[in-house]
Amino acid sequence: MALCLSDLFVLNAANKQSKVLLIPLDSRPPCLQFVQKIGQIGQAQVVAPPDDLLGKFTIPGQCDKIIEWINSLNLKEYDAMIVSMDMITYGSLVESRVLHVGAEKALQRLEVLRYIKKKAPNLPIYVESIVMRLAPTADGKNESYRVQLAEWAEISAETDDSSKARTAELEKMIPANVLADYKMTRERDLLINLKSIDLVQEGVIDYLILGQDDSAPRGVHLADRTKLHDKVSQLNLSSRVSIQSGTDDVSMLLLAKAITDHHQYVPGIKVVYDSESIIQRVMPFEDEPLCKIVSDDIKSSGAKEVSEESDADLILYVFASRHEKGATDAFATRIAKAVDIGLPVLVADIDPKGDVQGSDSAFSEALMAHQVFPRLYGYASWNTASNTLGTVIPQGTVYAVAKKSLAKDNQAKKRIEIANHWFKIHRALDDFYFHNLVRAQVNQKYCKSGLSSIILSDEDRTKAESFALQLMQSHLDVFSSNYFNGEFGKSFNLRPNNLMITLPWNRTFEAFVDFQLK
Repeated sequence: MALCLSDLFVLNAANKQSKVLLIPLDSRPPCLQFVQKIGQIGQAQVVAPPDDLLGKFTIPGQCDKIIEWINSLNLKEYDAMIVSMDMITYGSLVESRVLHVGAEKALQRLEVLRYIKKKAPNLPIYVESIVMRLAPTADGKNESYRVQLAEWAEISAETDDSSKARTAELEKMIPANVLADYKMTRERDLLINLKSIDLVQEGVIDYLILGQDDSAPRGVHLADRTKLHDKVSQLNLSSRVSIQSGTDDVSMLLLAKAITDHHQYVPGIKVVYDSESIIQRVMPFEDEPLCKIVSDDIKSSGAKEVSEESDADLILYVFASRHEKGATDAFATRIAKAVDIGLPVLVADIDPKGDVQGSDSAFSEALMAHQVFPRLYGYASWNTASNTLGTVIPQGTVYAVAKKSLAKDNQAKKRIEIANHWFKIHRALDDFYFHNLVRAQVNQKYCKSGLSSIILSDEDRTKAESFALQLMQSHLDVFSSNYFNGEFGKSFNLRPNNLMITLPWNRTFEAFVDFQLK
């Protein structure tokens, strides 16, 4: 009888898999699907609230019903809990950027964490709380002032005459009530961030990531970050609170942290950059150097950064020079040589300009030409540097823990390997084929002005999904012939099938891609 990944995961229930409760940031694939699939690599069942409670884009999640759902559970059945403070208090990441929920109500909902800790005192609670980004959400209703508000948020804290003059101009363009609400929203979010730190101090939260949403090297968010850093320093909580870049990827980091803590194993990760020039560079939508994001993500995933290859469970190759002549082939060849001698390689392909927000075609094709994808330990390349690193680092960390602590017999080894192959193939389909190739074609055909943020009608969404599926199936056939070629194809008699793709938020910026390995 042929088994697929989902079959093997169900069978693993008899093997005392760990169980993790997840309250996600929202319903998008990176915040939910990715976390659950990485959980399968670590033989952890990740349980989330029913989909209809999680909301959709500007429709908020049902905070109070989620809290009721949590209260109905036997929390002592779980080995860890991961909580998005933004979902619990406001209803989603998008809702954290608007003032639909007042500070008093948000603080009231936050109290559920104390209830959980009291009900299950031995349940470790890992929390993410997001530091509000500069720009408001592009919802189709705020286009007349959204760009101006984002610019105001970036320059209004500057003290030079030019910035002051431009700030005054912008404040005349932005509706007064909009600007007032924006400021109050930031104050409310900062209050919840600070209160989250208090809960760490009280022992309610075991580990907290305060993730910075899309930002820039200057802006009003920096004052918020300073206040958060000061409080963490005053309370001496730096080992239990991380203030760092990242948003959509943070639950993946927390899952990896929960799994490393559960199995009491800390993988070592050595980092290899494609050039010295990129190490201190600030990438698009970030406000910290690339090396800082890498180091923060390694620590927050429960791993440790090492300098010697001999001390490493994983070697992370970071590529961020896709526009530099000769860099692509040189780094792909360097990776291939490392893989050929059996090194445990992760690859992060980062968009250094923010104009593609997916894998680089030349780099991906070079890796395929070297036939390294089946032998990589992990790979990612989507949206921001934080998103890419916050995906591949936890994937690799969980895989390293699984190989060390969970691969007790041949069946367990095979389950782990199949789960990891599924995730790598998914990354190629989503990060490279969809975000870099297919999305542009779908936008051209169905989105006015070709923007990924355009909200499609249900009819156009259905047509776009069908068109995208045709394109993706063709790409999958090509990728599969490369991936399952050679010795790997002989040792794992698997092929991806039943490919599906949907646009869950009626826009092309994110896609839900799924398939089975049979």
